[in-house]
Amino acid sequence: MISAYLQKSMMEWRHEIHRQPELGFEETSTAATVARLLSEWGIETHQGIGGTGVVGVLNRGGDGRMIGLRADMDALRITEQNTFEHRSQVAGKMHACGHDGHTAMLLGAAKHLATKGEFSGAAVFIFQPAEEHGKGAKAMIADGLFEKFPVQDVYAIHNFPSVPKGKFIAVPGPTMASEDNFEIVINGIGHHAAMPHRGVDPIVVASQIILALQTIVSRGINPAQGGVISVTEVITDGTVNVVPETVILRGDTRSFTTDVQSLIESGIKRIAEGICAANGISCDARYDKVFDATVNTPVETAIATRVAEMAVGAENVNSEFDVPMISEDFAFMLQEKPGCYLLLGNDGEGPGGCGLHNPNYDFNDEILPIGASYWARLVETLL
Repeated sequence: MISAYLQKSMMEWRHEIHRQPELGFEETSTAATVARLLSEWGIETHQGIGGTGVVGVLNRGGDGRMIGLRADMDALRITEQNTFEHRSQVAGKMHACGHDGHTAMLLGAAKHLATKGEFSGAAVFIFQPAEEHGKGAKAMIADGLFEKFPVQDVYAIHNFPSVPKGKFIAVPGPTMASEDNFEIVINGIGHHAAMPHRGVDPIVVASQIILALQTIVSRGINPAQGGVISVTEVITDGTVNVVPETVILRGDTRSFTTDVQSLIESGIKRIAEGICAANGISCDARYDKVFDATVNTPVETAIATRVAEMAVGAENVNSEFDVPMISEDFAFMLQEKPGCYLLLGNDGEGPGGCGLHNPNYDFNDEILPIGASYWARLVETLL
């Protein structure tokens, strides 16, 4: 379905974006490239949606049916270690999650549909900023994305290393976890390291809290539901011979349902405050919800699966998958509209074989035409 010429163009677009990575809400050059190409192909183009977001509308009339296709554009604050020609030219920033490839795939589908697409209705191409920190989808929605472009359903694709190249995964229900962050400030009583009886050691208290937090998942949550609590930072104001006044614990939690999310939130506060009280001191606990779980709706997932089977064969589409605890802000779009978030294999060896958010990662150019063909088939099937 995708011509060799368009495959070459997609690779060139991706490499251009990869060389000039931009962080969330800073994607001005990427957005300008996307908008220029969409306009050149005669697609109605809207810029500045949710900051640096771009939306293209390809309307072929009909009964007003509209579907949304979303790609993310932002990069990460990581120093690239690759040495190939299209490596990042911006110090300390790189496309380590494949958003350059997602953007190129959706651009390829937009061009194909603009020149050869046969459908009735409107395809809405959503190029989203700031996915990595969970703010871009919310910003576009707050800016009236779905009021200005009232799609009936919305879809997204993310590449996935370790899955064989070109294989699709579409899972009904939760397909990505929520991500919340917490901070516990433990207010101890500092003292000389040689006289522990003179104060209350917040490091000892922090150690008790760190261990006890794991009982929330191991003893408080149904094992079939899943949850993760990780303390990722321990910060003190002590020194070699001074027991500190304060210890700050920071961390990250993951879950698939709002019930588990609530149990984790209340459990962290209860345990932290209880252990501190038992030691005669106090703490301040803060819990921030960053990403909600990404939950695919059943009907749209069945449609997405059927189209994927048309694109790559039924043997290359799987709904059985150990759903990862990573997070995705497409979750917020799925709270507004039904839809499906698919994973596309990026291969387990060679480019992209290492994990996402890795300084040696690269998107696999060989899956560009697969993703673009999928998008085009989805539009022509639903419209």
